[in-house]
Amino acid sequence: MIFLVAFLSVWCISTAAAQEDLLKLAQENDSARVEHISATFKATRLINGHTVETNGAGTLLFLISHRFGTLNSGAYNFWGLDQSTIRLALEYGVTDRFTVGAGRSSLEKTFDGFLKYKVLQQKTTGSPVTVTAFTSAAVKTQDWVDQEKDFEFAHRLTYTYQLLVARKFSDRLSLQLAPTVVHRNLVETGLGETRVYAMGAGGRFKLSKRTSFNAEYFYLLPDGAADQFKNSLSLGFDIETGGHVFQLMFTNSQGMIEKFFIPRNAGGWSSGDIYFGFNISRVFNLGKNKGEW
Repeated sequence: MIFLVAFLSVWCISTAAAQEDLLKLAQENDSARVEHISATFKATRLINGHTVETNGAGTLLFLISHRFGTLNSGAYNFWGLDQSTIRLALEYGVTDRFTVGAGRSSLEKTFDGFLKYKVLQQKTTGSPVTVTAFTSAAVKTQDWVDQEKDFEFAHRLTYTYQLLVARKFSDRLSLQLAPTVVHRNLVETGLGETRVYAMGAGGRFKLSKRTSFNAEYFYLLPDGAADQFKNSLSLGFDIETGGHVFQLMFTNSQGMIEKFFIPRNAGGWSSGDIYFGFNISRVFNLGKNKGEW
């Protein structure tokens, strides 16, 4: 009898331990299936605007953005190719989630800097979207047209605040929303309010392993700026070539930072104010494997 009781006790303990081990294994298998969704977009820019993507820790990105003149400028200006606006920028990944950047545009000789932090990452189980917070400041350094007015340095500044929300629906399709606020410290008479609200929307459809079609639209919420300016509409293609991402686009926006293509966009597709341009980015790894491209 004693042996029977001992046997039953050992058997019960062994069974309980086995069930606990099976439960742990099942939990580990479930957690293994919860994966981060990466590469929602191929680059940190969709076309003009930012995407939810941030640089990896220790990664430096060099970005060249170029917009030619309008197609309706005619043969004399080679349909805009005789004219150009350029922006050069550097972006650095402080961590996998946090990126800082700075750039300089030839338009109004503008310097800009930004901070970008990935708040949420889309997962197979859990968060259905990726969310990135973005803020930037831009300063105009071009001489004032009216030198007699008493302008201050603060009048040169413009600030932008965005919340980028994106979802990768499949290997081919990604969509993004970008509620935006742009604050201008100085607005020329009749050109809208100092604070402008807009809603950005865009997406990427993968055509092949290395190419995709992109679209981007910024809708100005009804106010003074919306009465004076046009919504920004851009269409383009991403082409990945090794360490480069080459983006070709057609857009009705000449400027390549938010202060230009959101509250001050004068071009219209219907009137032929269409700019052909490109973004080209090159990544350098300055982290653990220094010197590798």
